[in-house]
Amino acid sequence: MSITSATPTRRPTASAWRLRDRLGLALAWFLGLLFCAICAALIIYLTIQGINYLHPAMLFENPKIGYNQSESGGFLAPLVGSLICAAIAMLVAIPAGIGVAVWLSEYARPRALARLAESTVEMLAGTPTVVLALFGLVVFRSQVLAFLSQSAGGVVLGKSFFSAGLMLSLLGLPFVVTSTREGLTAIPNHVREASYALGKTKIATIRRVLLPAVRPSVIAGSSIGTGHVIGDTAIIVMLLGNTYTLQGAGGLPLLSTLRGTGLTLTSYVYDNAPTGALNHPQQAYAAAAIMILLVLVLNLVVDVFARKARAQRWN
Repeated sequence: MSITSATPTRRPTASAWRLRDRLGLALAWFLGLLFCAICAALIIYLTIQGINYLHPAMLFENPKIGYNQSESGGFLAPLVGSLICAAIAMLVAIPAGIGVAVWLSEYARPRALARLAESTVEMLAGTPTVVLALFGLVVFRSQVLAFLSQSAGGVVLGKSFFSAGLMLSLLGLPFVVTSTREGLTAIPNHVREASYALGKTKIATIRRVLLPAVRPSVIAGSSIGTGHVIGDTAIIVMLLGNTYTLQGAGGLPLLSTLRGTGLTLTSYVYDNAPTGALNHPQQAYAAAAIMILLVLVLNLVVDVFARKARAQRWN
């Protein structure tokens, strides 16, 4: 008896497609290349302009009020402010996001509350940051939260690194939740069943099996969230005070700084832009180059860990 091998089916080439399909493909290529060209032009232009005006000493000097670049100092305080805000925001967003993702993926009970949580996460991802800033200003001006910020004449100002960082955590939270949940969903059920068969409880399975497996997804989501936190301006201007130095509010040195006001690289660029209050575009380009570098590093981290997550296979 002869055995005939099945002939592999060939996919039709683009030349065999209908005209509208070929036009759709050409449009997709055009839009993709256009998007890459815009991003490349943005990065190259800001990098070149930033290198022209960036000096190493600017990284170690605080901003000053001056009439030209030589009198305007550097942006040490904005750089430190950006790192402080990002650290506070992600210290809140990462554990909270992991907890929400685990609950939605592994429990989701009661269902009505789970659907409400999903809608809330989606709403946070699409809410304008100026709305979050206004809400935060109302919340942190209350007497109950007076210990988190400065007060003047018995009035709580509500502006501090604490208040700005806590509201910025709402920007990073959706990315941590989404990325962690996708990682948990990608783990086959037989992995959980094998853990249960060994006598592990559901909590032990989550802690010892599932969470270590989705670590690349958590890191990728956290890096994307950090990039959005660093790039925000509305919350910083309204909740951080936008002062050119880190002004403490009394008490222990670190606690004083966190309860005080300051600025970040985004507000520094905003103030020094040609349309800003100071109109020092050289300073703005130099600070923007540093921001581009930070974003590129975060994107590299995301790409590395996303590749690890995709390369992970569960059999």
